[in-house]
Amino acid sequence: MEIQRHILQSHRKIRLLQSHNKKRNLGIEALYPKPRITASSGDHVIYHYLLRDVLITRPNHVWSTDITYIPMTSGFVYLVAVIDWYSRFVLSWELSNTLDKLFCIDALQSALSRGVKPEIFNTDQGSQFTSREFIDTLKVSEISISMDGRGRALDNVFIERLWRSVKYEEIYLRSYSTVRELEASLSRYFQFYNNERPHQSLDYKVPSSVYNDVEIE
Repeated sequence: MEIQRHILQSHRKIRLLQSHNKKRNLGIEALYPKPRITASSGDHVIYHYLLRDVLITRPNHVWSTDITYIPMTSGFVYLVAVIDWYSRFVLSWELSNTLDKLFCIDALQSALSRGVKPEIFNTDQGSQFTSREFIDTLKVSEISISMDGRGRALDNVFIERLWRSVKYEEIYLRSYSTVRELEASLSRYFQFYNNERPHQSLDYKVPSSVYNDVEIE
């Protein structure tokens, strides 16, 4: 009797494991509350998406930005970054514990403080990026503004790939109790990402090499 009970329990464990693996392979996961990243505002001006069928051939042709959330041991922190599409080079990044527009503007100004600017700057339609202050920063620098179609994550595909790299190569491997710990971790990671991590799409060069070599030319 004891042996039969043990066999039944073992079979049940195997079925549960097989079910878990099947769900994982199908991309099925448990649902739980996640922070909202951006919110569009009807009062803000929305710009057309300018990059459909555009061939990106050089650094500083297109920059883009986006926000993601970082799980902490208690709550979440938000991360924004500005990336050069051609080289995948991360030009700037900022953290915030709120979804206000200020940390997004800080990231944009930090990227522009390098003394270069893109021809086109792409964002989603979130209120942080459609705010007057953010838009005015781009207009003053005479940068063309492009915005993703609503619900079209692939319109900003390069920064979506950046988020996946950041999370699977750094964030999900660690646990953060303080913003200072997270900031130090991200600082190390982005240094590695820009200067040491080769990209297959860049012929196994690192982003800083591609960005700076062509920029000098």
